[in-house]
Amino acid sequence: MSFRIEHDTIGEIKVPAEKYWGAQTERSRQNFPVGKEKMPIEVIVAFAHLKKAAAISNNSLGKLSDVKKDAIVHACDRVINRELDEHFPLVVWQTGSGTQSNMNVNEVISFVANDYLKEQGSDEVVHPNDDVNKSQSSNDTYPTAMYVALSQAIHDKLMPSLIKLHDTLSEKSEKFKDIIKIGRTHLQDATPLTLGQEISGWSYMLEKSKEFIEESSKQLENLAIGGTAVGTGINAHPEFGGMVASQLSKQTGLDFISSPNKFHALSSYDEVVYVHGALKALAGDLMKIANDIRWLASGPRAGLAEIEIPANEPGSSIMPGKVNPTQSEMLTMVVAQVMGNDATVGFSSSQGNFELNVFKPVILYNTLQSIYLLADGMSSFNDNCAVGIEPIKENIEKYLNNSLMLVTALNPHIGYENAAKIAKSAHAKGITLKESALDSGLLTEAEFDEWIKPEDMIQSKE
Repeated sequence: MSFRIEHDTIGEIKVPAEKYWGAQTERSRQNFPVGKEKMPIEVIVAFAHLKKAAAISNNSLGKLSDVKKDAIVHACDRVINRELDEHFPLVVWQTGSGTQSNMNVNEVISFVANDYLKEQGSDEVVHPNDDVNKSQSSNDTYPTAMYVALSQAIHDKLMPSLIKLHDTLSEKSEKFKDIIKIGRTHLQDATPLTLGQEISGWSYMLEKSKEFIEESSKQLENLAIGGTAVGTGINAHPEFGGMVASQLSKQTGLDFISSPNKFHALSSYDEVVYVHGALKALAGDLMKIANDIRWLASGPRAGLAEIEIPANEPGSSIMPGKVNPTQSEMLTMVVAQVMGNDATVGFSSSQGNFELNVFKPVILYNTLQSIYLLADGMSSFNDNCAVGIEPIKENIEKYLNNSLMLVTALNPHIGYENAAKIAKSAHAKGITLKESALDSGLLTEAEFDEWIKPEDMIQSKE
């Protein structure tokens, strides 16, 4: 491997000749051989959007020449278009401010920009700190890129998957609205409802989760840019933060503003805690949905077997013909990871000391992972399980007709205690509810047939 010599304020260092990064990136690469978790490319792309917006804003404020601005924009566009991914090698486990990833972006952009300037025959040189990082600090750029990356991931990745699964469940709810089944509470028999009503609860969970995520993610619109080192905005024009936020909005199609309090924006990430709380709520709903589905599909002969789900792959290496609820298992493992991520995000966000929180990369990494896991998990669950849910009507009818909890409909006519005696007697003797009711002498067969109608028990008449 051939090398070139790069330098920074510490001194000289060898960098692989074919790589576009500089000295500070190389030092980080050598000093932090920790884990396999790379800085997510989504935040690198968000950084490129930010550096592009900063160059345009600095140029408008008369602080950056047209030539340098054009070169930086050219380089940023190449990063945004994912042409330069191989030049961003750093791991999550680095300085807690994200300084080294900020400098990685600055160095790659300046390298590409200078190549561009040479091709244009220009004598100007773009410096990673003085030009690409002009009017900025890692302390305000990393949280800005973080919020842009998270906003884009929620908008572009999470919401489409959430809406797709919600719509599938809503369609199933409507399709199965007339199939009456026994309800269950405490894993015990309860009064009837329809399969459509049961599924409508799942659908509404996702509707509410969508509202929570939309509401909370609006807080990510407040960007730290303009705060520079400690929130005072030193070395930045007073209008710079607002101009960059406006430019970012144009570039991404999202709505951003420069935070009205940069001291908060640099030291506290309660907005991310809020967002991840909404992600955790979604995760909790998905756990419930996935578990309900695998319970209802359990069997096929020794379980509930009220619904059928797609058989996607063999379920056992030793038991022929076995099929397992693998999509539910996948989704519930995703939920477990998201719940763990929430603890990490909450703790990390509490670690703001004086003017800076230095847990930024792990906050970003875990939140972004949660978004992608939930999005991919819901999409897979939808396509490989939810769309294929079908009722097993003979089992549904069997459980409904054999249930003792239909006796609840007798309460208004013979009282709770008398109804309880009928149910207990039927269970103890192994006879039907109707047989037990007639044995009690408390009602006639005609009265039983009139009062015990499952179709009349699925909606309140009062």
